[in-house]
Amino acid sequence: MSSSGAMNGNDEVQVTSHDKEVLNQIFNPGLPYGDEVDTVDDTPQTEDSEEVKQAKELEIQGVRAAEAGNVEAALGFFQRAVATAPDWPSAYNNRAQALRLKGDIAGARADLDKAIELSEGRGSAACQAFTQRGLIKKKEGDDAGAKEDLEKAASLGGAFAKQVLVAMNPYAALCNQMLSGVLDKLRAGEGQV
Repeated sequence: MSSSGAMNGNDEVQVTSHDKEVLNQIFNPGLPYGDEVDTVDDTPQTEDSEEVKQAKELEIQGVRAAEAGNVEAALGFFQRAVATAPDWPSAYNNRAQALRLKGDIAGARADLDKAIELSEGRGSAACQAFTQRGLIKKKEGDDAGAKEDLEKAASLGGAFAKQVLVAMNPYAALCNQMLSGVLDKLRAGEGQV
């Protein structure tokens, strides 16, 4: 990653668009490549503390490890980020993703709950946490809980959450299936539709 995690003159960690794309592909494998999770970050802009700056650097190192396929190392970086800045919701969200990839669903849910609590349900960390928690609930068969979390993520601008909500709606799924069939016929040149 040539431009990832660049430091500017103020020693602030800069997350590049490439870093975000890599995270999206690792943590949202159902999202088409190049699509980003749209978020509305309505959290107040404040100067990051030294602890948060250090946690951001650890998160970038965790992303690099995850990109290289080393989830265990990524988890270690994310754990250090949480220890460094225990009030930083992004660190919990990232650790939750690594825990989920390792199969520790209970640990992931606890971290997602903490990320939502710390973010007060606002901003990009909350959007990602609601999305991931909604997907876990859906997988566990809690469709009502999944829908609630995904709706919250969608209200924060989560495009992937919106896609999952549409897929969960049986009427929308039927319409999508019918439209897909029509488009397939048109592409194949099968006459009138």
